[in-house]
Amino acid sequence: MGLKHSDITAILGPVDETLMAELLATGATASELAEAIAWVNNDEALIGEGRHLPAGRVAALIDILTPDDDEE
Repeated sequence: MGLKHSDITAILGPVDETLMAELLATGATASELAEAIAWVNNDEALIGEGRHLPAGRVAALIDILTPDDDEE
């Protein structure tokens, strides 16, 4: 089952409508969002554990959640 507004706010806290729409559009689940957050916050530790690099919806979520270097 895909993400709901309540899932996103429970995991991330309040977010703006643009981010909410982008996350909902991925069709990801709440567990995929939680996994993406884990990768965003601590990718070196997950790689050190031997976990495979994220793919699919988790990778898409990471792209959305990771700020571009160009942005201020």
